[in-house]
Amino acid sequence: MLLWPYRRVLWRAARNDVAARYAGSLLGAGWAVLTPLLLLAVYGVVYLAIFQVRVPGLAPWDYILYIFSGLVPYLATGEALAIGVGSVVTSRTVLSSTVFPIDLVPAKAVVGSLATLSVGLTVTAVGAAVTGRLTWTAALVPILVLLHAMALLGLLWLLSLLNVVLRDLPSLLNMGLMVMLIASPIAYTPAMVPGRLRPFLLVNPFSYLVTAYQELLVLGELPTPRHSAVVVGGSLLLFYLGGWVFARGKRIVIDYV
Repeated sequence: MLLWPYRRVLWRAARNDVAARYAGSLLGAGWAVLTPLLLLAVYGVVYLAIFQVRVPGLAPWDYILYIFSGLVPYLATGEALAIGVGSVVTSRTVLSSTVFPIDLVPAKAVVGSLATLSVGLTVTAVGAAVTGRLTWTAALVPILVLLHAMALLGLLWLLSLLNVVLRDLPSLLNMGLMVMLIASPIAYTPAMVPGRLRPFLLVNPFSYLVTAYQELLVLGELPTPRHSAVVVGGSLLLFYLGGWVFARGKRIVIDYV
């Protein structure tokens, strides 16, 4: 793993990418706040005003925070995947670089997405504090963010290699992200899912991350031991598997790129 020795290089590259993304726009980095807020407003109108969804134990404002705490990780995940999947193909010039190894290219997308995640989670934490929902469990969120980033990076190491030979992958991924938005318990709780549909939540790895964010930030609860084991074990497994495959697969990537 080259992450730690090249951490400063990775941080500078990700910071420059984020700055370039908002360069020249009127709101600049404000879009990192405005985009999730606009999407949250749409969710709030649809689920509170139109569908009139009511969650036991949650006031309407608490329910908005509940949605937001699941929506922000989704947006950050979608951003990282959208940028990172094609990163190896679009970074031919660094395939043999020792200054910025190809391993760091997918990692740069993950670090950049942490800006969106950090801003959104901060807004959620402030809202939870105002409504009295913030508890000591919020102190565990940074650990969850680290596990989330490790899982994303492991996944991107795998997908960015696969995209070298399967160029349709970004299109397939876009469809997968749309399905994941609906299939993850962002605007509903797992208890609201009918029993015959519960298995779909169990096989959706992202649902475990979403639920963990919601429990720690808004509900003030700790994930169950089983839930925690899935998040921790799955993140570590994906990280090391992705790193192992990428370290060996990158040697033959140059023949296809």
